[in-house]
This record gives sequence, structure tokens and C-alpha cells, in this order.
Amino acid sequence: MNTRSLLSSLGIRTTLKGFRYLQYALELCMQDEDYLLLVYKWLCTDVASHFHTSQNNVEHCIRTAVANCWSKGNRKLLIQLAGYEMEKTPSNGEFIDILYCHLKTQEEGEVIRTEK
Repeated sequence: MNTRSLLSSLGIRTTLKGFRYLQYALELCMQDEDYLLLVYKWLCTDVASHFHTSQNNVEHCIRTAVANCWSKGNRKLLIQLAGYEMEKTPSNGEFIDILYCHLKTQEEGEVIRTEK
């Protein structure tokens, strides 16, 4: 499952700017997982630079997308991907980390299957 289909399956609409920001942020994380260490300082800054907008706008739009997933989207799938119960809407950093871990696990599984 690629980032686009994962975000869509979570109920995040492609019409939200946060969808595109999350998609690009996850692609950056897949290339360099150090982005997960400083989501707001490095990741959001690089996403903002790529889309020619402010870091605050990126954070806000991602927060809106995460809230949309939690309130109107596929919360059950998000909790399943996280592997633990969540009582409240995850932070931007937690949400990105959950999706990154899922995508990385899938990627590693595909590498193992192709090597056999």
C-alpha cells in the first residue's frame, strides 16, 4: 500500500491540503527516518519549503487532516495500525510515526518476498 492509498483508506480526503502535506512528509521519512526525531523543526520546515508555504500552515493542515481521520474517517484502522488503544486524537508527530511504521513494515515485507 502506498502513502496515497493509505491516507485515503484512513478517510482523509484528497481535497485537504493536509493530505498532500502528509503524503510528502511520509515520503521524506521513508527516505530518512531522522525526520521523525524532529517533526516540527525539520520535517514541517522541509514540507513547507517544498510547497512554498509556512511551517505553521503545514502543521495546521496536517492537524486538520489528523482530526478529520479521527472524527470522520477510519478510526478503527488507525488504531489497528498503531497497535495500541488511543483515547484521543493523536498528535501530528504520533500520527506520522504510526503511518511511517506501517509503511516501513510493508516495505520490508516486500523486500523479503522478492528475495525468496
